[in-house]
Amino acid sequence: MTFNWKTMLFGLLLVGLVVAGKLANYYHDQLTETRSSLTKVNRELKLAKDDIADMQKRQRDVAALDAKYTQELEDAKANIIQLERDVVAGKRRLQLSATCGKSGTPSTTAMDDATSPRLTDSAQRDYYTLRERIETSRNMIAGMQDYIKDQCLR
Repeated sequence: MTFNWKTMLFGLLLVGLVVAGKLANYYHDQLTETRSSLTKVNRELKLAKDDIADMQKRQRDVAALDAKYTQELEDAKANIIQLERDVVAGKRRLQLSATCGKSGTPSTTAMDDATSPRLTDSAQRDYYTLRERIETSRNMIAGMQDYIKDQCLR
């Protein structure tokens, strides 16, 4: 049997081409799989960035709503405190429906028997507390309505 080096070289070259083709196909498949995985990751990353941007915008909007209604509440409290000071100083009067008690000395006319109408000290304090709570509730309700409108129904 004679050894034919040309046939052997041709066979080795053929085997080399087959191996190179298989390797090229393997790496091509890996590259395609990596590209599709990268595309998927990029898509998910973009969605996450969009969600973060939306959450940050919502946080800014909620902070602005909070600042607005906090300021309104502080203004309302300041007005109530000023009203209380004005009433104490006599600059303003509280109007209410009241009955007058009789003074200690009886007289002949019924109108003269009455003292000037006045709230008791505790009733007057309760009046200002009630006004403050009404303003607080009004601001809280308005703030929650705006929050629901601007954030939840979007």
